[in-house]
Amino acid sequence: MRQSRYTLSVIAAGILWGIISIFIKCLNASDLSPIQILQLRAIIASVIMAPYLFITDKKLLYFNLKDIWMFIGTGVISLTFFSLCYFQTIIESGASVAVILLYTSPIFVILFSLALFKEKITAVKLTALVMTFMGCILVSGLGQNGGGITVKGFIIGLGSGLGYALYSIFSRYALRKYHVLTITFYTFLFSGLSIIPFSGLGLGSGIMQPQLLLYGAGIALFCTVLPYLFYTYGMLRIETGKAAILVTVEPLVGTLVGCGLYGEPMTLLKAIGILLTFGAVILLGLKK
Repeated sequence: MRQSRYTLSVIAAGILWGIISIFIKCLNASDLSPIQILQLRAIIASVIMAPYLFITDKKLLYFNLKDIWMFIGTGVISLTFFSLCYFQTIIESGASVAVILLYTSPIFVILFSLALFKEKITAVKLTALVMTFMGCILVSGLGQNGGGITVKGFIIGLGSGLGYALYSIFSRYALRKYHVLTITFYTFLFSGLSIIPFSGLGLGSGIMQPQLLLYGAGIALFCTVLPYLFYTYGMLRIETGKAAILVTVEPLVGTLVGCGLYGEPMTLLKAIGILLTFGAVILLGLKK
């Protein structure tokens, strides 16, 4: 029974990450651009996490200035870039396509790990790469008559996978010295601060409307802070490989949200693509 709590915690994190398209579409309908949605999410998440860290352990708020590049990497180079690509893909191509293209990240992680950490590309990894690539092609509908997304949309979607992978790379360096919560907090803080000059989102932009603040608090709390805390709690007693398998509920939920709430079509080819992508992620998780 005690072990099941950690398992359910990781699954809950995946579910909460999977429903993010609901808040993104609501915020976009209120005339917020992807970059404004990202800023709202990151800043509110930081405001929520700061007092939590201050109360639980003040030391979690400190870091050495010489390590600032790690948080610039996780926050600006990774989170800002992949979120902008991801949000734009959700808005233009739908939640089901966006969440699958986001899960091309294992391809980039494997390639980066080969170059930076000298990790070998095994037969299992190569098989997963092929499965992920074919699955993403089928889900996106690229090149199919009467539907699918454009080459531009496909590239933007792949950009979300690239940025997501970069988080794993930068955080790997950061985890050698800092707590997961410290990395999470400064990732969102640095991301939110970095786009202030470009978003045009300020007190005079109508951001103080109750409806926008409610959606912003929702995406920050339910799709940012809580899932990271749930995932961190689950990792206390669950192996990394098992957690990676459990959290694949995220793209499943994202696809179901897109098809169930927004009427995005579920074709046979898309279903096959989803199974291929899930299979690739699970295969990598089992290998780990």
